[in-house]
Amino acid sequence: MFEYELQKIHTDELLRRAARGRLVREARAARREARRAARDAGEGPVNPLRERFARAA
Repeated sequence: MFEYELQKIHTDELLRRAARGRLVREARAARREARRAARDAGEGPVNPLRERFARAA
């Protein structure tokens, strides 16, 4: 009985990890799509990094 309970706990933990991983992947994909949509809409960074620093000699 003890082994069954350990296996059940392990299985539940794996299912939680998988669900959390799917949620993270979905959030990353949504963020990537939002950035792509903003770029396609013509919105860009206000101050690009190139213009912030002087060129080295």
